[in-house]
Amino acid sequence: MTLKELVVAYFQYPAIITYLVLSAVALGVYAWNPATLLQTGATIVTAILFYPLAWYVLHRWVLHGQWMYKTKMFSPVWKRIHYDHHQDPNHLEVLFGALYTTLPTIFILLGPIGWAIGGVGGAAMAVAMGMLITCVYEFCHCVQHLKYKPRNKWLAKMKARHMAHHFHDESGNFGITSFFWDKAFGTFYERPDRKEKSETVFNLGYTPETAKRYPWVAELSGGVATGHPTQRTQN
Repeated sequence: MTLKELVVAYFQYPAIITYLVLSAVALGVYAWNPATLLQTGATIVTAILFYPLAWYVLHRWVLHGQWMYKTKMFSPVWKRIHYDHHQDPNHLEVLFGALYTTLPTIFILLGPIGWAIGGVGGAAMAVAMGMLITCVYEFCHCVQHLKYKPRNKWLAKMKARHMAHHFHDESGNFGITSFFWDKAFGTFYERPDRKEKSETVFNLGYTPETAKRYPWVAELSGGVATGHPTQRTQN
């Protein structure tokens, strides 16, 4: 896949179009009722700094937590937004986050912060920044998973570390565009640092044994797949 093909595929995806449209709407609200220049700058900086931490927390303790599949209500959500992605990391249909989870997260996490800084205009700018930052995250995520070899050294390094998260050990490297918080919380690693491959790297701990007690994800998935995605069996 060439960079042009990746960009074309990326901008055709409905979630990306939705983020861009909503960011334009939010910027329109900001233009109608703007915050001061200082408040606007503070909102933008806060959103850029806060988002990677919020993503780290959600990725590590929600998406990789075991509480969602243990609850019948949340098991379909967990299956869609992360289990399926780890089951087959290169599957395009579940590569992007689900809008019914990403949009509330952006509004709930960033909206109040922007409001506290600059009222209506601050909230609108914070939401717009959340949408645009999500677009950046999703683009980097595409680079990391699709058959594209980045020439940029930074993107190549990010891809290698994220692929280690998916194919070697899922208990680290939770970042997408930055591994600052992984380093801060001790979950960062380079592939050679961990000699042993995780046995749950593709199923996130949802094993056939676990499915007997918490069957809802297995029922939705037609069983529990084991092994590498290209050499898979169903139980």
